[in-house]
Amino acid sequence: MVYYHTSTATDPPSKLYVGKDKFENEELIKYAWDTDVWFHVDKLSSAHVYLRMTDDQAWDALPRELLDDLAQLTKANSIEGNKKDNVAIIYTPASNLKKDGSMDVGQVSFHDNKKVKRIFVPQRENAIVNRLNKTRVEAKPDLKQEKDDRDKILRRAALAEQQERKKEEARKAQEYKEKKWQKDHAYDDLFTEEGLAMSSNQDRNSDWEDDFM
Repeated sequence: MVYYHTSTATDPPSKLYVGKDKFENEELIKYAWDTDVWFHVDKLSSAHVYLRMTDDQAWDALPRELLDDLAQLTKANSIEGNKKDNVAIIYTPASNLKKDGSMDVGQVSFHDNKKVKRIFVPQRENAIVNRLNKTRVEAKPDLKQEKDDRDKILRRAALAEQQERKKEEARKAQEYKEKKWQKDHAYDDLFTEEGLAMSSNQDRNSDWEDDFM
């Protein structure tokens, strides 16, 4: 089961999603999109909360209001963290999550610790948590299929971009070739029989010098 929430801190609203338990968290780790952002209470057990970013968002430059929503939702979904003040929430791109066979269910580490950021939550903000909980929708999505479908779209877009780039390169190469040919053959007409005749005095009549008198 996955819980979906909607944050109105952005326009259009942002989609947040949370794993119901550690087994669901394991699925989310496996099938999260690379562009999703992962949130967790630092050094405490908590749900794994994700932000599904839009194309115009950057994980390390998210609006403060959206970060507050995500931090409060993460804190509220930690049994121990929900009771404490001054809790740290860590977040990082889902692509930075590292998982190996030695880890427990739902446990993760990071490929690059420098890509992990923190936000501190002084205390629970009931207004934020209640607003987000009112938008909660439970669902049982096919996470693998969703990721496969997205990856297919990305591959098609990348292929189309590559083909367009090759067409542009071919066009520029042909344009360069034509300009080079024109440059190399700019004086060809001067050496044709007609061109030589026009530049020679041999076939001019006796009055041609009058043009210069």
